[in-house]
Amino acid sequence: MEVRKANPKDAELICSVVRRSIIELCTADHVNDPAVLDRWLANKTPENVLRWIADPDNTLLVAGEGGNVLAAGCVKTSGEIVLNYVSPDARFRGVSKAILRSLEHASKAHGRLVSSLDSTLTALRFYADAGYARNGPPIEKHGLAAHPMIKPLQR
Repeated sequence: MEVRKANPKDAELICSVVRRSIIELCTADHVNDPAVLDRWLANKTPENVLRWIADPDNTLLVAGEGGNVLAAGCVKTSGEIVLNYVSPDARFRGVSKAILRSLEHASKAHGRLVSSLDSTLTALRFYADAGYARNGPPIEKHGLAAHPMIKPLQR
């Protein structure tokens, strides 16, 4: 498995991984409510992924293996992780940890001392195990609760 910067050729695969991850792995969050899923998935299109890749404020990474995209993550130059999804086919293989480490490394490369994110209920334990702590009460995103989290980054 390798983690690398995403390129425009990855857009369709990234979109598919993100959408499948939300639909199949985040059921504790969307509880199969079509209205919540529609809101959450609305901007998860190949066209938007292309915009995210082109945005100079973003570092969009993929973890891949044999030409397949197994996970995708995006961090802003501010240190905020705004995307981190794994394919259901790659869950519990260390792919999410590899992407997260790479996103944190990108934050440090931008001079950030802190990484922040809004976690789903599904990912709370994953982020807590990676050293993130809650940073305030839940907020509303896409019609569901998002949990602000923060982690100091070591130099």
